[in-house]
Amino acid sequence: MADFDLGLVWFRRDLRVADHAALYHALTRCRRVLCAFVFDSEILSPLPQNDRRVPFIHASLIELDKTLRDAGGSLMVRHGAPSHEIPALARACGVDAVFTNRDYEPSAKARDEDIGKKLASADVPFFTFKDQVIFHQDDVLTGAGKPYTVFTPYKRNWLASLTPDALKPYASEENLGGLARPPAGVKHAIPSLESLGFSAAHAPALPAGSSGAYQLFDDFRDRMADYDRARDFPSVKGPSYLSVHLRHGTISIRALARTAHDAQRHGNRGAETWLSELIWRDFYFSVLHHFPYVGMPGDHKAFRPEHDRIQWETGDAPDANFAAWCEGRTGYPLVDAAMRQINQSGYMHNRLRMVVASFLTKDLGLDWRRGEQYFEALLNDFELSSNNGGWQWASSSGCDAQPYFRIFNPVSQSEKFDTRGKFIRHYVPELAALPDKDIHAPWKAKPDALKAANISLGADYPMPVVDHDTARKITLARYAAVK
Repeated sequence: MADFDLGLVWFRRDLRVADHAALYHALTRCRRVLCAFVFDSEILSPLPQNDRRVPFIHASLIELDKTLRDAGGSLMVRHGAPSHEIPALARACGVDAVFTNRDYEPSAKARDEDIGKKLASADVPFFTFKDQVIFHQDDVLTGAGKPYTVFTPYKRNWLASLTPDALKPYASEENLGGLARPPAGVKHAIPSLESLGFSAAHAPALPAGSSGAYQLFDDFRDRMADYDRARDFPSVKGPSYLSVHLRHGTISIRALARTAHDAQRHGNRGAETWLSELIWRDFYFSVLHHFPYVGMPGDHKAFRPEHDRIQWETGDAPDANFAAWCEGRTGYPLVDAAMRQINQSGYMHNRLRMVVASFLTKDLGLDWRRGEQYFEALLNDFELSSNNGGWQWASSSGCDAQPYFRIFNPVSQSEKFDTRGKFIRHYVPELAALPDKDIHAPWKAKPDALKAANISLGADYPMPVVDHDTARKITLARYAAVK
């Protein structure tokens, strides 16, 4: 016998029906189930019309709605503040309970607490479930019951805690017969992108929805064995390209981790490395949960408090350098190519994220939060926990971060990971005619080589905005001052 007559599933970062925790629990505890999504006006209103993520979400919702309709339900879509829209929708539909998957960002926690209170005042229970991670909150702790702040022991315990049940998929697809249509008079059409203030012309160049996620996953499975070797080279098809799908939940993290875990148990080194990356994702979620001060809205603190005393460069010249970094005109080709990649596509290769972050903080001496905010505005796969964790890692202010004295050399990184300059030539075409040996540091090229390539430094391509060796010495002193 069902616990409730009518339930409501609020979709958020989980735009799929397969292996969906909240949907499964609603379908097995309610006689009938409605589904909803809210375009959060508080999130959307500051975004520019050309934001790439909203078209991806919109396309994924269209596919989700079709899947639900084919099974006898549909997706009610609203545009507004969820703290108002969800209680109002629950009231309009007369639901007995609301189900959703847990979100771990500080602002999301506050929103959910508010919604839970409003629903409780109407005697409507609000259930949340673990879905976007394998382990969360207090699932993986030290022997002393403390959260981990170093990745390697966290990973060791994560793997030791892994059981078949942790990776078992929820049978949500098998129970879709309980889906119901919205009551008469309750609108449920998906608003157009234009009515939301966005344009489909700027959608990411990757397939959306669960079908798009599995298309990429199927392709990656054939390449997974090479992941440990290929993932560091930006001109090689090495990554899975699934990060944006993980971000919006068009594919289950359990499906990915299960595949990686099974493959690495059979000696697949690439799968082992990829699984480690998925564990890093859980780790950063754990850090954000246990140390929310690192990601509080509008006030991100350094994980290591002493690093908030660092005297970052400020003034007109540093601001000009920041603009050069953003626009891909620092004079360091690999850095510029990476920044042009994110500007043009909303994607940046993972190694290059580390390179450009190191360059911003340790070559330009600029506050890591400036880069963190820039990435937040542009990345298709923006995830607060991972973005914050990655920037704090690169700036040496986070937990288990790179030591402050380890500073990426943008030229040697270029020579090692884009040896023939293929990636640079794609995004910095003004350097395309330079020989391989000169493309990594054009200012070191002989005049004849520059002339043959028809390049005038300072006109066709900028001179370096800083000298790396000089900047390195300044950075070491800057960090040593707060130790």
